[in-house]
Amino acid sequence: MFLTETHKMTNKTNIFYLSGLNDLTTNRGLIFTFIFLCYSLIWIVNGALILVIILEEKLHEPMYIFLCNLCINSLYGTAAFYPKFLYDLVTNNRTISYAGCMLQGFVIYSYAGTDFSILALMAYDRYLAICRPLEYHSVMTKHKVVLLVCFSRLVPCLCFTVLIIMTSLLQLCDSHIDKLYCANWSIVKLSCNSITANNIVGYIVILFYFCHVVFIMCSYVPLLKSAVKSRDGRKKFTQTCVPHLFCLLNVTVALLFDLMYARYGSPSLSAGVKNFMSLQFLLFPPILNPLIYGLKLTQVRNRLLNVFKGKG
Repeated sequence: MFLTETHKMTNKTNIFYLSGLNDLTTNRGLIFTFIFLCYSLIWIVNGALILVIILEEKLHEPMYIFLCNLCINSLYGTAAFYPKFLYDLVTNNRTISYAGCMLQGFVIYSYAGTDFSILALMAYDRYLAICRPLEYHSVMTKHKVVLLVCFSRLVPCLCFTVLIIMTSLLQLCDSHIDKLYCANWSIVKLSCNSITANNIVGYIVILFYFCHVVFIMCSYVPLLKSAVKSRDGRKKFTQTCVPHLFCLLNVTVALLFDLMYARYGSPSLSAGVKNFMSLQFLLFPPILNPLIYGLKLTQVRNRLLNVFKGKG
């Protein structure tokens, strides 16, 4: 009896069961095809934009470097979900190792945090370019751009490393995660002990990234004031700021759905709705962000058209 109970606890602490996969018992082939096409599209649109920015010297400017980093981050984040999910659909596997679960949660949410960091940098870049054009090149030096890009990745990684370490210290009483992938809060909810500290730190991280959104919106107040003063200002705002705002809205709404459902979602929601809400920020931002920028930014759009026409 003692050995049986010990074995059960070992399973609970070393293997997680992704309960969200239980509801995908029908139309697996259709779901696999759809997810495979989505992941392929993510690689195509993000990869195309990355290559265009790297190969085109005219695009070696801070705004495009930040955009390239945004696309690289999309590939980084989605790589933690799509290959594993496709494998699970083919093999009917519903489990993930403890270490794999922690790693998946870390990568997915550090990807989300990095998205906000990059969007904040892009807002700051547009503020300097439109409101303080004479100071732009002295402030946005190559050295500073490299540092900003590094910090946009390092800070989210540090934030979510703290969360994952705190989660790893919890004693878990269950091993069933009610999602299609591992999320930090989904693991925390399985704890036998108090999760007050994890909850407080989690809210601090959420507040920290909410401040990113506030910073971006505040930076657009002087941008709007500057844009309405001249025709050239309105043109710059439309070409570079409007797609940035669309991307911010895209990322914020998608992640907000996931966070609100994870913490306050009703268990009475249908499985399809729950799975859709948890997948939004891994599906829409990685596809729509490069499409929005690729179609809206003139230099990027012209370069892409030349590539497709075979002009190199």
